[in-house]
Amino acid sequence: MARRCFLICLFAVPLAVFCSSMGSSAFAQKSPGPQPAPLPPPIPAPVDTSYAGTISLSVDLTNVSARILNVHESIPVKPGALILLYPQWLPGTHSPSNPVADLAGLIITADGKQLPWTRDRVDMWAIHVDVPQGASSIDLNFQYLAPISPRQGRISNKFADLTWNSVLLYPAGYFSRQIRFAPELRLPDSWKFASALDVKSQSGSVVQFRDTTLDTLIDSPLYAGINYKRVDISSGPDNLVYLDLFADKPEQLEMTPDELQYHKNLVVQAQKLFDSRHYDHYDFLFSLSDSVGGKGLEHHRSSEDGTVANYFTDWAAGVDRRALLPHEYTHSWNGKFRRPADLWTPNFNVPMQNDLLWVYEGLTDYYGDVLTARSGMRTPDQARDAWAEIAAQFELSPGRTWRSLVDTTNGPIITSHGATPLNWATWQRSFDYYPESDLIWLDADTKIRELSNGQKSLDDFARLFFGIDNGSYITVTYTLDDVVKALNAVQPYDWAGFFRARVYEVEPQVPENGFTQGGYRLVYNDTQSEWIKHIDRSHPTYFGTPLGFTVRSEGGNDNISEVYWDSPAFKAGITPDMQLEAVNDKAFSMDTLREGILAAEKSNAPVKLLLKRDNEFITVSLDYHGGMRYPHLERVDSTPDRLDDILAPAK
Repeated sequence: MARRCFLICLFAVPLAVFCSSMGSSAFAQKSPGPQPAPLPPPIPAPVDTSYAGTISLSVDLTNVSARILNVHESIPVKPGALILLYPQWLPGTHSPSNPVADLAGLIITADGKQLPWTRDRVDMWAIHVDVPQGASSIDLNFQYLAPISPRQGRISNKFADLTWNSVLLYPAGYFSRQIRFAPELRLPDSWKFASALDVKSQSGSVVQFRDTTLDTLIDSPLYAGINYKRVDISSGPDNLVYLDLFADKPEQLEMTPDELQYHKNLVVQAQKLFDSRHYDHYDFLFSLSDSVGGKGLEHHRSSEDGTVANYFTDWAAGVDRRALLPHEYTHSWNGKFRRPADLWTPNFNVPMQNDLLWVYEGLTDYYGDVLTARSGMRTPDQARDAWAEIAAQFELSPGRTWRSLVDTTNGPIITSHGATPLNWATWQRSFDYYPESDLIWLDADTKIRELSNGQKSLDDFARLFFGIDNGSYITVTYTLDDVVKALNAVQPYDWAGFFRARVYEVEPQVPENGFTQGGYRLVYNDTQSEWIKHIDRSHPTYFGTPLGFTVRSEGGNDNISEVYWDSPAFKAGITPDMQLEAVNDKAFSMDTLREGILAAEKSNAPVKLLLKRDNEFITVSLDYHGGMRYPHLERVDSTPDRLDDILAPAK
């Protein structure tokens, strides 16, 4: 009896559980389950209608020691619901890169009474406020909290880079060109400033600027600081261009007559290249500093530029940096006056589409390199070395075997404009639409010269495409079809197929046709060029071609800053979080590593590295015997030297 009861119980329990499970399952199938909560109404689309009234904007820059900017805005309004936007998508960054988290202390009032406000539940850059009956304006008071570290931000005790997009809110529902602002700025005592904005008046440290559109305001940043000098590099009374220099020390503002002439040549050569201009005056806002971070950002009548303090005082050390000003200046034509159609947006909170960045940035990079040589800022040899360096790095970048160049134009959005680091950049691919496009446009230039027997070039395209509407400030957009049509007008060819193969399809082959068509080939040897020597003095030392990694010395440590995918270093297990301690049992230095590589070239001994990760020491032996492999362009006499023609100053 007990045994029978046990068996009944044994089978009864699973049956009950099974039945219970079946009932639960049947119930679950009948239940509709959760449903999504409705999204809030979308932010109103902007319309091309004038906003009624002018917004007053006052920015107090005096608390630079705490990096706090105090802001007051007075906005004409009508009673009812109002949405205010903090600029999100910024031209030149090609991404939603304006950090709304840095806006703090927002108080909104009408007729002296504080109004409640709420942030949009989906769009964090949008603020909702109800304007009460009888109110004709609202007042906003808030702070912009800039990064405390000048290396992360652009404000120090001696210098400030004021970007107006950081210190304003504007009404939703309008094209930004239809919203007018009256800006005012209070500076620290004894500070000087420079901007493309037109000054209305100045009383002591308070500067009032002429009323302008929101488009122009955000496109006209301001530099201010203690050590300032303005240098005229105009090519004549009808082409006014200035270097507005700000430095850590007064002596860093001084330049030699030759250095001054190079910058004057830049203006002349750009004018010859584009045969037009689209500004009444142009200001290079240029910081020379080891305390604040560097910068390069284009604007229509100015550019935000920043490099190290010794740009003028140690001219030879900065050969790699000299393309900065030519690049940003070129953007006045390509990117500001003419702009890809899907990168033009009606206001600063409509998303951009980046697929033509290989023209916007890539062609600008190419013309910038050319102008750097034509102005004398680089010699032709240095310019060729720069192109060889680009090609060499791409020969070590297998990411091109799975990802097209056009997909890298999404990089600014994917990585939050570089805020998200890429640990394996040569596999993931970084902002390759800059340097790889240099090679593609060199290919196009030499192809035009080859097909036309030297009668036409990419200079003719520049004049045809960017030289229209001389003197006009109104942006003219373009599409890929427009680019192809203009190239065919210069020199008939299958340009659509040319770009499809190199840009829009996965192409493992590095685009080096520009070298061969230009009369050169890429070679490697143990001889350091002057270009590489100067890179070693200012950048992560490049051991990529031989071993597959770079080294950056910072904070007393020699850090592995990048490891190339599938390189000898990668296969040996070296990772970018390591520090390099020794080479062949000698304390690490850049020279001992070079010596170790050169010694291994003449022996069977490996290059032995002592590395450190956290508190662990790791020894790695690299069985590499190929020498330093510095890249160079070597002349091929059977083909005309078209690169020299490209780099020669225009007559």
